[in-house]
Amino acid sequence: MIQYPRRQSKRDPSIALINIVFLMLIFFLIAGTIAAPLDADLRLVETSGLEGREPPDALVLRADGGLSFRGAPTDAQQFMAGHTQGPVRIVPDRNSSGQRLVEISSELRGLGATSVILVTERAIQ
Repeated sequence: MIQYPRRQSKRDPSIALINIVFLMLIFFLIAGTIAAPLDADLRLVETSGLEGREPPDALVLRADGGLSFRGAPTDAQQFMAGHTQGPVRIVPDRNSSGQRLVEISSELRGLGATSVILVTERAIQ
């Protein structure tokens, strides 16, 4: 009697991929619900009426392009003469020129600032 070789059924490899994707979906659904949502009746504090204040160690770029440090007018050379080498924080006015900000940043880097950090306002959207 002649025996024919048995055909082995080939499993579809996409089944394993579907299982992995499904497990990942379940994981992200569970991980996304770990943090409890805010109460629906919660009203966040509104800070639009508060007076903004710059950090005490920051250089302020005013709207007219002038610089001040701790309320006193200054320039980049005076500021860097009294500032230790390291990063410099700048708080630019909302209406100040971007070109002036780049100029000041370049000048500060040339005078020895290791980096220039912009301090901005952050709002909850």
